[in-house]
Amino acid sequence: MKIYSFLLNYKIKKNNTQGFILFKLIIFCSDIMSIMKYKWLNKNNNINLILFFNVWGMDEAVVKNLSFSEYDVVMFYDYNSLVCNMNFLDEYKEKYLIAWSMGVMIASLFNIDYLSKTAINGTLQPIDNEYGIPKKIYDMTIKSFSPKGCEKFIKNMYKESVDLPVIKREFQNQKNELIAIKNYEGNIDYKYDKIIIGSDDKIIPTKNQIAFWGTKPNINSGHAPFYLFNNWSDLL
Repeated sequence: MKIYSFLLNYKIKKNNTQGFILFKLIIFCSDIMSIMKYKWLNKNNNINLILFFNVWGMDEAVVKNLSFSEYDVVMFYDYNSLVCNMNFLDEYKEKYLIAWSMGVMIASLFNIDYLSKTAINGTLQPIDNEYGIPKKIYDMTIKSFSPKGCEKFIKNMYKESVDLPVIKREFQNQKNELIAIKNYEGNIDYKYDKIIIGSDDKIIPTKNQIAFWGTKPNINSGHAPFYLFNNWSDLL
């Protein structure tokens, strides 16, 4: 049987027939309804696995320039749901976390053992007047969200003039994800080993990241810094 995230992490007594049937029904419904998606960016039977928790609304196009070397890389995205089959993690001896933006908060909700954890331009309170995107701005983004608004968001992720990634996500799916993320709360006790803060972040304001982490910007970039790196290992 597939094992899902903490959302289904409860026990059913063996003699509780109704409870067992309900549990099976939840599993079945989870299979056919929305689940948090993942995609292999590199799967080459390496013993080292990088788990990349992506930003809201994006896909692998934002990190297409990064090479893999001795790492397999799996990307998690589409946070309309946090239900996900992660049984494949058992195949890997060493696991590393790279979380970006909203992914910093999402990753904190899963109990996974890592050798190292990197947070990039995000906090554990990503929708917050002091430590994230101000709540009023986030609500306005949902209310006025449009394809043009999404294009503007992508452009604002970059400080420099670069070739913008072509994102192949459905518009309504992206909007639903915006709404869903508002209902999640990060694990404030979660610890990251490495914090990367861009000097000119227009998405999650740099000053709010500084306030949350208590550290200064350490990279000259906007919200999306990946074009400044060559290899996934550079982010560990």
